[in-house]
Amino acid sequence: MSLTPDEVRRIARLARLEISAEETDRTREQLNGILAFIEQLQAVDTAGVEPMAHAMDIVQRLRSDAVTEPDRREAFQAIAPETEAGLYLVPKVIE
Repeated sequence: MSLTPDEVRRIARLARLEISAEETDRTREQLNGILAFIEQLQAVDTAGVEPMAHAMDIVQRLRSDAVTEPDRREAFQAIAPETEAGLYLVPKVIE
């Protein structure tokens, strides 16, 4: 796929970018290079390849999920203007 100068100007307008004629040519070359690379990536056969979250097969060490702070909700809510059922009540902002 190859972009025309008109398409580049339209993309720039949609992105709210102002580009000159010289920048249009340079941007067109760069965008065409990106699109060619995407076509190259799409041509790769990925059938049977499992999706992965990370390129290396590593496991992150996690800390134990234990409560380390005391429950002070009642003390915090005692100074709140309004609470109900353990929740803070706030005025409606958006109608």
